[in-house]
Amino acid sequence: MSNLMEKLTGLKKIKTAVFISGAGSNLKNLIKFSKIKKSPISIDLIISNSNKAMGLKYGNQFKIKKKIINFKNIKSAEKNILTLIVNKKINFICLAGFMKILSKNFIKKFNGKIINIHPSLLPKYKGLNTHEKAIVNKDKFAGCTVHYVSAQLDSGKIILQKKIKIASKDDSNSLSQKVLKQEHKLYPAAILKIFS
Repeated sequence: MSNLMEKLTGLKKIKTAVFISGAGSNLKNLIKFSKIKKSPISIDLIISNSNKAMGLKYGNQFKIKKKIINFKNIKSAEKNILTLIVNKKINFICLAGFMKILSKNFIKKFNGKIINIHPSLLPKYKGLNTHEKAIVNKDKFAGCTVHYVSAQLDSGKIILQKKIKIASKDDSNSLSQKVLKQEHKLYPAAILKIFS
């Protein structure tokens, strides 16, 4: 994505947008990661489908432009997002707990430049309630996956995965906390892998 000179000088970071819907712990983690020298990305835009998303506070904290987009009409929502992305010269999108499904057309426009983090060992447990499913099915392992976004939900090419053991005393809450810790390590590692 970046040309060789940019890679060599390390000065030009890839302008990135992060899409969120909730607490934004992966967003905060990615912002911190973007500030380190070896990080290939800079976070220039935060998009949320909810004005109640706790993660929006990180926009204020780190002085990053944030925008709330109403998804009642997906076509106009995506049109607004594309305008923002073009204006901000965004070249890469990270979904971080974004609870809306993007259209095929939107994904096509950003082919290979949208990634997502999912709290399961894909292809297992696509969609919601991944930790509950793992507990109910008495799985020995859980984990998280960073993958490219494709038109099929949680089905794009896997970039990296992290597997963790499920303890007999784990419930969906304790498991989600354990997995979230791993997500915070995995997402930056996957971005480094993409741009290395």
